[in-house]
Amino acid sequence: MLVSAGQWFKTLAVAELFDILHEDADLLAINKPAGLVCHPTKGDVYSSLISRVRLHVGDAVSSHLVNRLDRETSGVILIAKSPEADAALKKLFAQRQVEKEYLAIAHGHFASDTAVCEAALGKDEQAIISIKDCVRPDGASALTEFNVQQRFTRQEGDFTLLQVRPHTGRKHQIRIHLQHLGHPLVGDKLYGGDEHLYLDFVLRQLTAAQRARLILPCQALHATALRFSWRGRDWAFLADPEPWFADFIAGKPCTPDWAERFL
Repeated sequence: MLVSAGQWFKTLAVAELFDILHEDADLLAINKPAGLVCHPTKGDVYSSLISRVRLHVGDAVSSHLVNRLDRETSGVILIAKSPEADAALKKLFAQRQVEKEYLAIAHGHFASDTAVCEAALGKDEQAIISIKDCVRPDGASALTEFNVQQRFTRQEGDFTLLQVRPHTGRKHQIRIHLQHLGHPLVGDKLYGGDEHLYLDFVLRQLTAAQRARLILPCQALHATALRFSWRGRDWAFLADPEPWFADFIAGKPCTPDWAERFL
């Protein structure tokens, strides 16, 4: 039986609010788990990343999310502990002075070892989901670089492990570009071909057949690294993906519903 985020968290120690990669007086870097939203969507203080951050740093410390990840995407997120640090770091992101790196598992085998997708993105006016975007010629420019790390096959089909470098920061950019290339992200409920998977997931109505189609309980996308220069030094924050990522590549069975623990 699924439990609420609060019930699930109360079995953990306070130190397990999240995986801390780095912390000092001005900056906190964490490895966000898949399934956890960045901003609160309900009252439970454990159900969002920023709520957990405030529990960790205390009410006396200002905390600001510098970057964000989709609920189902895991990986590196930066939290500034002052408005000054927040403004400076967000300026680096806005000026594209932050190098971002991801790992992704896509359907099918990529034909070549490298691929670059340069396709403008904008609102998908035909979608039944309001937050969905798509490739459209009048959209905002977007560029993503893909490098094949491994091609593998499971009983469900062929897959490719990719190192991904987005050179722009558009909403859902990696997911849409993979769909555009004909290799959608494994477990993607919005850009995997059937938007009803997303609706049924939010309503907690996914059937066994829908779960089997998704294969994974969340999208296989992990923000591995952030690199930038700030305050006279070079910074690099690296985060390993959760164990299920390697388990999937190794051909191990997929647990059907663990990503819903935060709903």
